Amino acid sequence: MQNKDACTSIMVGKRASLDGTAFIARNEDRVKAIEPKRFLVKPAVKDRHETYVSPYNKVTVTLPESGMRYTSTPSLDQTTGPNEEDGINEANVAASFTESVYANDRVLAYDPYVRNGLAEDSLCTLVLPYIHSAREGVEYTGKLIAKFGSAEGNGMQFADADNIWYMEVVTGHQWVAVRIPDDCYAVTPNQVAIEDINFADPDNYMWADGIQKFVEEHQLNPDHDRWNFRHIFGTSTQKDRHYNTPRTWFAQRYLSPKASQGQMPEDSEMPFIRKAEFKIANEDIQYVLKSHFNETPYDPMGDAPERKTYRAISLSRTAQSHILQVRDLNKYKTSIHWIELGVPAFNPYVPFFANADDTDESYRNVPEKMDLKSAFWLNEALAEVVESHYQEFIEKDEDYQKELNEWARRKIAQVDKETLNLEGQALTDYLTEQNHEVAAHYNKRTTELFYELLTEGCELSRMSFKMDPNL
Repeated sequence: MQNKDACTSIMVGKRASLDGTAFIARNEDRVKAIEPKRFLVKPAVKDRHETYVSPYNKVTVTLPESGMRYTSTPSLDQTTGPNEEDGINEANVAASFTESVYANDRVLAYDPYVRNGLAEDSLCTLVLPYIHSAREGVEYTGKLIAKFGSAEGNGMQFADADNIWYMEVVTGHQWVAVRIPDDCYAVTPNQVAIEDINFADPDNYMWADGIQKFVEEHQLNPDHDRWNFRHIFGTSTQKDRHYNTPRTWFAQRYLSPKASQGQMPEDSEMPFIRKAEFKIANEDIQYVLKSHFNETPYDPMGDAPERKTYRAISLSRTAQSHILQVRDLNKYKTSIHWIELGVPAFNPYVPFFANADDTDESYRNVPEKMDLKSAFWLNEALAEVVESHYQEFIEKDEDYQKELNEWARRKIAQVDKETLNLEGQALTDYLTEQNHEVAAHYNKRTTELFYELLTEGCELSRMSFKMDPNL
């Protein structure tokens, strides 16, 4: 079991968003302080006859003969598996796979994890190239779990232009999934989040075959008159209340200021799905994923005694963060894979059009050691400089992020106009070219700010000395 004790996920339905598109997003937090990530486009395959074997736990799966092109963010180190994590395929389906979740010991006693079952290193690789809708993502994953079992607990997000589904696999074979209503959003922070399941509504809920019988046979339901997945399979521990629930509290405090009044950081019964009180923009999702309990006593960058009480959303060990924006192909021609490298609090989200044949060299080629030609290492370096003199540098850093968000909106609007009359390979070629331009612009601005702050930092050294003229 290789759960990373990390990640925060956000889903926003198309009627809850400002521009009418569906969003799924997640911070990928890892155990290591630094784990280099690449951003790739994996090509489509046909007439393939291959077997996948996980380097991590040796799960062995015969791959379909054909698979679609998709974006992904694999780890540079492949010794523990691809760890591709997330992406958008050419059917305009987005997925984010590895929100670690934890089941209680009662349910695991009767359905333990399968050592060589599906684990987070393999999920994206084995699912995303083969699904044509969000619902099919759940169905396809469910079939794999039934056949191979699960090596760990994982939450998974699937989105197409019309639907978002969230799936939680919590034991060796038991899982449920819920469709996020179009006018709602959902946040989950490393704990079982899904609540009541309506088994009479298969259009909005899905579940593992036999799950009701499993719960009844082993007398696992603690409630008298409801079937609450979180209560049956989840945990409510001291770790949850300090590591997990405060992240939901902060996100809902921002996105649902009225409905969340009275909620406290350690509340174990905060709802998973909420109606949006305002139309949620991409920048709002960014704010939550970048946050560290800003403007509260729990901000680790502050000086209040409570600053280390709870685990923040944005961490120094975030390997990458992504916002997958699924746009209607008939209107926009393509979706956008926003990627953030470095520490979310300090680094920008970069918009890349998913309908592309490759990624920029600065994102594709990542050396093991720091090299500022690499987007990953450049952003890591900037984050370290900003944090080292947080009070002096944070305003300039936030201005830089705001400037790039403004530029990104203008760029996307311009590209949308240019693509109105493009189709097929001509469209893909144009968007691939635009992605290179986006990468060049962000790398240039990031390099400029990095050198500016590094120079200013020299003037802030504690080793400086000026003679008192009165001596």
